[in-house]
Amino acid sequence: MDKLLLIDGHSILSRAFYGIPELSNSQGLHTNAVYGFLNIMFKVMDEENANHLAVAFDMHAPTFRHKLYAAYKGTRKPMPEELKEQVPLIQEVLKTMHIPILTMEGYEADDILGTIAKREQSGQCEVTIVSGDRDLLQLADKHIKIALPKTSKGVTTVYNYYPEDVQKEWAVTPTEFIDLKALMGDSSDNIPGVEGLGPKSAEWIIQKYHTIEAAHEAALREDPEFKVPRKPKAAKMLVEQWDSAEMSKTLATIHTEVPIAFTYEDARVSDMYNPESLAFIKRLEFKSLIKRFDEVELPEDHTMDPGLVKEVTDPYIARIAFKDAEREGRASFVVNGTGGDASLYFALSHDRYYHFYGFDFREELKKLSDHVDLYTLNLKEQLYEVEFAPSSKVWDLALAAYLVNPLKDTYSYEDLARDFLNLTLPSEKELSDSAKAAAYTVVVALEAAEPVRKKLDELQELSLYQTIEMPLVYTLYHMQRAGVLVDRQKLLDYGVELKEGIRELEARIYDECGENFNINSPKQLGEILFEKMQLPGGKKTKTGYSTAADVLEKLAEEHQVVRDILNYRTLSKLNSTYAEGLLNFISEDGRIHGEFNQMVTATGRISSTNPNLQNIPIRTELGRRFRKVFVPKPGCIFIDADYSQVELRILASLSGDENLIAAYQHASDIHAVTASQVFHVPLSEVTPQLRRNAKAVNFGIVYGISAFGLSEGLSISRKEAKEYIERYFETYPGVKQYLDHEVASAREHGFVRTMFGRIRPVPDINSSNFMRRQFGERVAMNSPIQGTAADIMKKAMNEVDRALTEGGYKARIVIQVHDELLLEVPEKEADAVEKLLVDTMQNAVELKVWLLADAKRGNDWDEAH
Repeated sequence: MDKLLLIDGHSILSRAFYGIPELSNSQGLHTNAVYGFLNIMFKVMDEENANHLAVAFDMHAPTFRHKLYAAYKGTRKPMPEELKEQVPLIQEVLKTMHIPILTMEGYEADDILGTIAKREQSGQCEVTIVSGDRDLLQLADKHIKIALPKTSKGVTTVYNYYPEDVQKEWAVTPTEFIDLKALMGDSSDNIPGVEGLGPKSAEWIIQKYHTIEAAHEAALREDPEFKVPRKPKAAKMLVEQWDSAEMSKTLATIHTEVPIAFTYEDARVSDMYNPESLAFIKRLEFKSLIKRFDEVELPEDHTMDPGLVKEVTDPYIARIAFKDAEREGRASFVVNGTGGDASLYFALSHDRYYHFYGFDFREELKKLSDHVDLYTLNLKEQLYEVEFAPSSKVWDLALAAYLVNPLKDTYSYEDLARDFLNLTLPSEKELSDSAKAAAYTVVVALEAAEPVRKKLDELQELSLYQTIEMPLVYTLYHMQRAGVLVDRQKLLDYGVELKEGIRELEARIYDECGENFNINSPKQLGEILFEKMQLPGGKKTKTGYSTAADVLEKLAEEHQVVRDILNYRTLSKLNSTYAEGLLNFISEDGRIHGEFNQMVTATGRISSTNPNLQNIPIRTELGRRFRKVFVPKPGCIFIDADYSQVELRILASLSGDENLIAAYQHASDIHAVTASQVFHVPLSEVTPQLRRNAKAVNFGIVYGISAFGLSEGLSISRKEAKEYIERYFETYPGVKQYLDHEVASAREHGFVRTMFGRIRPVPDINSSNFMRRQFGERVAMNSPIQGTAADIMKKAMNEVDRALTEGGYKARIVIQVHDELLLEVPEKEADAVEKLLVDTMQNAVELKVWLLADAKRGNDWDEAH
């Protein structure tokens, strides 16, 4: 049997837009609605096994129903701009997939869908209409199924309706559903209905009289049986608002006689997955949908063929290629493999590239990098094979692409080809041939070099790239190569303690609850706490009671068992993440060589992975014990230095607020001074509580804190919190002017900058969604400050690393955490290195207030901090 799938375009696009978090591609196109639409379309197609498909859209010209409602009571709510821009986008995608788009002036999409569905349904053709609009339930028929998808948190569930399903849920037939809507109205579809009559009242009336006309006639003749439960004036309402009911029925009725030229064969699914549609899906960056195009090759005008690589085992030919690079002044490379198996992919143009292997090319390549621009991607990983000098002319284009757009999650050759060359290439995952992937990498690096450099220059980020980010590649490589020593036995001993503590807590919890159960199962734990033990505050969800930390923390003060459960969770996390987790990362040399990443965060902060050394706990005694397992090697100590209140000092400098600058210049305790000025008390009378409140406001302002956020943090009323913030801005008016300026600048330009020129795009700043817009405003306020702090730290790290190397010191940076640097230092170098470290950090940049860095020494990380 044939199956025809008809989709209500605007309705499903709108459902997807509101059901999926905001997405955008590298070019800034909003894509969440398109992505959600395609996911719904593919899901229903797969479930229905449909072999015919068409999508209907409303036209921009007003329809009869639009005009009728406008004459009566106004117009429809305008579509958000972020959704509006995705309408032509989805239509273009559908065209590349050869899916018919149905429109007709004067008619809405549901009229077109209704006409075609009624026309084509038969014993040989089952029709499924996909829409988010319940109005279409009136079209349900023996061979017409209405599918209503609902998307929540990215997950789509489809609810299907034949006539019997409509009857079961609404207690009326599909035809009667029109009259039901006429009475109860539908605000989402601008159907006013009869004010005062809800779904239950409307249902009773239609069940009894079947149509609004019959019900109206009964109301006029004062039918004694017209007695709607709990609605004694229902008949009177219908008579008085008959015009509204009649118009509502007209609005709710779908026309099924639209004179649209459409034949069944027009909708036959054919060649959906083709080169053009694949190129479009890649342009939109829908990576999860690409698997549907497994058998498709990209069109020639969208891609490049790097040709055949020249396999070279003769070092003489390599030297000739390097000489050519010297003459041309540029080349690209990728080092593949490690040790004796390392090989070099080297390109001079898109059709002149080589694969050098079987000989050592390292020294020749290093010499070349002294005077020839060499382009590559992800240089840090390749430094393990070829240790270029930080002064070399090597360019990491992935890093440059990150500066251009730090909101992306990948910067591969595929990304650079799309973003800078307007080419769509197969990803490394799609290629089974690693040589081909390496070929694409070197060719794209060479071809994209000029566009990337030009873009950096346009965005005024070239200096940031050359003076901070590229030197940092070498600094981070030196840190990773050095690694940090771990006392394995101390780690094992602590793990034994944790496991014993977990067992004791487990036994106590079982005893307190009166039975054994899986404490790690939220479902079982919820049932024990809120059903068996009858603890207050149980919030039941679809999957059971919530046992989230915030729920349990409210109960912990009154209930010992809840305190024990929270402690059990803490110990279990410490054990799995650190006691057991860190063991997996200790290398043969007894050190952890973690990765420090500079192309991850939007603000420019360095992140840490494998393992995350920036996340080793510090706030609790239990957590800090893990810092004790990080130790210096024999004959060395740790020196730990961190910036004091760096973000507040940056705020003072960037805002130029005279009072805040003066407070820093004349006092050692900025929080006490702020408390004195904001709360109008002498400095000598500032209490610890007032200082804590001032500290919360000081740091909160940096992050664009709201009155609600401050009230939650300080456990005060929202009114008090609002007054605190207002007083702060009265005290430091320059801060308010600065923050307002950053928000206004973000609205105008779409991004904000750090002091060093780093760009942070703020796509949400002009969002039609209030919550997203507020988030955008907070980002606009905080990013220049947090990003500048990251830039200062990076600059200081580079200078410390260079000074240690040039000074012939054995000391090395081993860990970086936000505003903190940890160095492993030979004892005999301690005094000199501590002075070098503090001086370099404090003089990394000149602000309107001085930077302050504090240093401590210790025989483990905790002691040094």
